[in-house]
Amino acid sequence: MHRSAPRLSRILACAAVPLMLVAVGCSSDSGSGSGAEGKKNAGSSSSGTGSTEPSKPAVEPAKFTDLPDACTSIAKKTVAELVPEAKKKGGTAGRSSDLSVRGSCSWNGLDDKGVKGSQYRWLDVAFTRFGSDQSLGSGAARATEDYTKQIAKEKASEGAQKVAAAAATGIGDEATAITYGLNKTDEDFENATVVARTGNVVVTLTYNGAGYAGAKTPSAADILKDAQKAAKEAVAAVGATAGSGSAEATPPAGDAKKTPSAGKTAKAGPKATAKS
Repeated sequence: MHRSAPRLSRILACAAVPLMLVAVGCSSDSGSGSGAEGKKNAGSSSSGTGSTEPSKPAVEPAKFTDLPDACTSIAKKTVAELVPEAKKKGGTAGRSSDLSVRGSCSWNGLDDKGVKGSQYRWLDVAFTRFGSDQSLGSGAARATEDYTKQIAKEKASEGAQKVAAAAATGIGDEATAITYGLNKTDEDFENATVVARTGNVVVTLTYNGAGYAGAKTPSAADILKDAQKAAKEAVAAVGATAGSGSAEATPPAGDAKKTPSAGKTAKAGPKATAKS
């Protein structure tokens, strides 16, 4: 019995050796996984999660990169017909911080007929150009948006009576004529405004008139006809002199939100006109 004890101890000791080897082997396998192969797997995983956003398509280049001189955009002959006895035949230019973006000009005059009374006329043309911008959109799209806003603004003119709006065909890419009557300073005025868009440029032409000292108020139809005639000339001037066909993509000019507006010039004459 006593001799069997040493033998039993040796058997138990030998039996423990494989268990230790197994433990060492497991530890070795775990280490190899966290070594070079582990780094490789980690690298593959991280590279798989990375992605790049698709780039946005470039906006359409703006058609026009400049504006015509507003005061010469309407023929002298037309100005003479619409505004007889204009105080300043060459027109009065509106103020603008950048004439390639905004420009305007106005004419006014009182044709005194003596005992038959007098006829007052006022004509104003304004241009706004919009450049293409990757974040804001194409110049044409931005001009279309402004075109819609200008029409709404004219329809909401303070004191306007019998407001009517209709498409004006044959003027630019799209045009709308807004007409209304207005009683101001005890005189009845007839007003017609043509808002037109050609490419990335919006043209707003306003023409109004009144009879003084007993003279008859001009007819709404005549005022509208003359306004459309002048608007066609102004739109044609854009295409003729405004740098058509440029490859402009994202110019700084034409951002109406950042460029101060060229305010319409003050109306001259003995009394205020329909547009104040």
